[in-house]
Amino acid sequence: MNVLIVGSGGREHALAWSVSQSPSLATLHAAPGNPGIASLGTCHPISATDPEALTALARDLSVDLVVIGPEAPLVAGVGDQLRAAGIAVFGPSAAAAKIEGSKVYAKDVMEAAGVATAEALETAEAPCVLKADGLAAGKGVFVCPTPRDVEEALPRVEALGNGIVIEELLVGQEASLFAICDGMQALPLAPVQDYKRLRGGDEGPNTGGMGSFSPTPVVPSELVPEIIATVHEPVLRELASRGSPFVGLLYAGLMVTETGVRVLEFNCRFGDPETQALVPRLDGDLLTALAAAASGDIQGIELGADPRKAALTVVLASRGYPDTPETSVPIGGVEQAEADGALVFHAGTAVREGQLVSAGGRVLGVTGVGTSVARARQVAYAAVNRIDFPGVQFRCDLALTAPDTAA
Repeated sequence: MNVLIVGSGGREHALAWSVSQSPSLATLHAAPGNPGIASLGTCHPISATDPEALTALARDLSVDLVVIGPEAPLVAGVGDQLRAAGIAVFGPSAAAAKIEGSKVYAKDVMEAAGVATAEALETAEAPCVLKADGLAAGKGVFVCPTPRDVEEALPRVEALGNGIVIEELLVGQEASLFAICDGMQALPLAPVQDYKRLRGGDEGPNTGGMGSFSPTPVVPSELVPEIIATVHEPVLRELASRGSPFVGLLYAGLMVTETGVRVLEFNCRFGDPETQALVPRLDGDLLTALAAAASGDIQGIELGADPRKAALTVVLASRGYPDTPETSVPIGGVEQAEADGALVFHAGTAVREGQLVSAGGRVLGVTGVGTSVARARQVAYAAVNRIDFPGVQFRCDLALTAPDTAA
């Protein structure tokens, strides 16, 4: 099978790493890709949001499956145009991707499907959560426990220019549950916990994500079937009833409260950096599952999580992230970190004159794998200490209290 992965971040590198291990793979390509993906396949300098060029590339390469990583091309309908050209795509249509592209639309779908979520509020009064209605690269949510937080957040969310959704502030623990979907059926993957705030102790601004780990005690494996039945499947039925069946990765951001599981948001693609902690635990062939979903039938596909493995990812971000990230900073030590047993996923890197440099806000995702989250944590942070990245920002408190027991 010839595969084209669309995107250039850490999520796409993690997907490429997993797909590259499939016995079904013939050739692996990425557009535009990154230096990490280039070690696994061939990268092509084509934008993820250029459907005409992507279609031409897929035809030239005799691609059997296109996997679209980021949300922007999905919401823009790149998948629709590829499908119209007769190319198989893992990723929802623009109509189905609206579940992420518009918070207002997502609330309407959840209400119609009977999915428990945060209550919508009429006015921005603390405590509350302010959300940009459209895409904001993971930086459009502002948690406002105090009036001062509301005062500071309002101009920032308004500046994003997509309208504002105001919700009650839910209290509990967050986790993510992904499901590979074929339009009607949902194949759950392992729950993952991630960290949105920039600094330790959950302080600082929201980011696209500063780390993740799996498994998580917030969503034990025995709770997964219930969540799929009460969250993912009702949404799949509702989207299908609206003429926009969801084929791709349906990502539910969850808050586990004292009164039960509530949905914070839906995304229409694999999460980043959750994917980097998820794929090392997969027990099965990811490529086979993605291709089956794209063909419209995942019946009989098995893709579990290896209970003997845990994984933790530490995101290394540039100085100035998330507002004004510094770029073109030389990076060293990646090979040493990998030699020590870590997986290093490239997120915002480039090679200039033979030197690996930063080329974005979130630059690397360093993943440790072990028999427990605590042991995976040790591997990840030991590898982080091998990487030379001036001005780097990363959190030191990921899964700090995880027990050193079997996953």
